Amino acid sequence: QVQVVESGGGLVQAGGSLRLSCAASGRTFSSYAMGWFRQAPGKEREFVAAISWSGGRTVYVDSVKGRFTISRDNAKNTVYLQINSLKPEDTAVYYCAACARGLTIATMRNQYDYWGQGTQVTVSS
Repeated sequence: QVQVVESGGGLVQAGGSLRLSCAASGRTFSSYAMGWFRQAPGKEREFVAAISWSGGRTVYVDSVKGRFTISRDNAKNTVYLQINSLKPEDTAVYYCAACARGLTIATMRNQYDYWGQGTQVTVSS
């Protein structure tokens, strides 16, 4: 069983930045594709960003390109999401997820096997 724990959320003014962290347990973390999703009130959980097991490939939803950066440190079993130029519409619970089924990278919710509890990001205007 893999445990995934997010941290780093908070309240920030528009234009500000946050760095979310996601710590995952397991000796095979370096073989997992990892992703970030978010869910705003009353909306479906949506894909935000993903990173391959090696870190060599990343994918982003169009609305965050140029503002969000996903990265990973396999030595620390941790994935990061650097969020810059925050907008009120970025307000959501951000979830980290691990894909343990051998995919190089994953962008669909049903491709992920383990999920964290989420961390709240609130952007004030």
